[in-house]
Amino acid sequence: MGEVFLSAEELDARVSELGADIARDYAGRDLLLVSLLKDTAIPVTGHDVLLVEDVVDTGLTLNYLRKLFDLRRPASLRVAALLDRPYRRLVEDLPVDYVGFTVPDEFFVGYGFDVDGRWRNLPDLRLAKV
Repeated sequence: MGEVFLSAEELDARVSELGADIARDYAGRDLLLVSLLKDTAIPVTGHDVLLVEDVVDTGLTLNYLRKLFDLRRPASLRVAALLDRPYRRLVEDLPVDYVGFTVPDEFFVGYGFDVDGRWRNLPDLRLAKV
């Protein structure tokens, strides 16, 4: 595993900032957070929906899911991502409303990211040597 790219302290600080921004923007509203690992059986019609993604890269998956959720008529639909690589987009005009960090085209481990199930539990984000 490689050098530390973002320390646990930097990650914690930025995630706290994102949380505060989201809490402010949705204060008093019925927000439904949807992780992009699976679809949801919960009806989203009329709800404020925030799709939560770890990394936005080409945008193909996120674009598909935005269209899918738009068909379900949420009150609002926004996206939060910890890591963003906007220069790799294959989909134009794909809004990512809350971005933790814009990162280079590298593979990372730690902070939930893994290689073959290893190094996921590291508290910081490191460059992976694969």
